[in-house]
Amino acid sequence: MKQMLTIASPVFLLLLWEFLSRTGLIDIRFFPPPSAIVSTFFSLIASGEIVSHIGISMYRIFAGFLLGVIPGVIIGLLMGLYSPVRHFVSPIVMALMPIPTLALLPIIIIIFGIGDMSKVVTIAGSVFFPVVINTVAGVINIDKIYLDVAKNYGAGRVNFFLKIALPGALPVMLEGIQMGQAIALLTIVAAEMMGATSGIGYLIWTSYKAFLLQEMYVGLILISFFGYLFSILLRGIQKKMLPWR
Repeated sequence: MKQMLTIASPVFLLLLWEFLSRTGLIDIRFFPPPSAIVSTFFSLIASGEIVSHIGISMYRIFAGFLLGVIPGVIIGLLMGLYSPVRHFVSPIVMALMPIPTLALLPIIIIIFGIGDMSKVVTIAGSVFFPVVINTVAGVINIDKIYLDVAKNYGAGRVNFFLKIALPGALPVMLEGIQMGQAIALLTIVAAEMMGATSGIGYLIWTSYKAFLLQEMYVGLILISFFGYLFSILLRGIQKKMLPWR
């Protein structure tokens, strides 16, 4: 029943949109019917244009996501485990976190150029901070009894890091990673709008400027679809890694 309701809500929204467009209750110039958007999507697939945009955006998202998550997890674990590291790094994290990564995009483009690397670095910067903050919180909230047991049994630093800190921080850390993937999608669209010649964000922006709104909606729906897909995948990974939850 719950799965049916989950499917029913987007289907209902699309049917309502189709009905309102076809009956003229909403302006078809700005809100073309979903059936027309689907037709445009298949036309873009047939031409090969949309496949190219999806491929380059997915590459940038995954590369930027990994570049942000891996250092974020490592630094977050170190900050959570070692007070001197936390006190040294926290002011830097707290000072840089409020600055939107997109505000730094002009500087990033100057340093890395207008190619893929600037987009990857922009996404990495956006993903890094929620992962760090959640990982630190996850480590700090580990029950002290586990830390004491590990010390009493003479656990080495590697075992302590991999068998106590990492598993203990996983629940909160994975929430940060889940948040990071949503931010990565938001960032890639904005970054490709501002300084790119390809990608889904570029497709959305150029379609808007040319008033090709059906193509623009194709890009928007693709971003929504991938966000939903990535969220489901990460939830599945979370269930596998945290079966006790």
